[in-house]
Amino acid sequence: MRKAEEEKKKKEKEKAAPKEKKTTGILIPDIKGGKMLEELKKMRVLTPYAVASKFNIRVSAAKDLLEQLESDGLIQLVSGNHNIKIYKAVD
Repeated sequence: MRKAEEEKKKKEKEKAAPKEKKTTGILIPDIKGGKMLEELKKMRVLTPYAVASKFNIRVSAAKDLLEQLESDGLIQLVSGNHNIKIYKAVD
């Protein structure tokens, strides 16, 4: 009885296809191109996680990007603390 259960588990493991890991970029994308800024302006709120998901970059790179855009005056800090910051695009 127990042997049958072990064989069944082994078969299930063999059938399951391994998930592919999604590689994310480490470098901050080029913000000089207007295409990226247009995409950011379409987003309602800008959080590091939302930007990282949209542009397939790491969250740390997204944080750096948002801080750089804020210093350039292209986005504005709405709210935040030491864990997360929420930005919005300047009209």
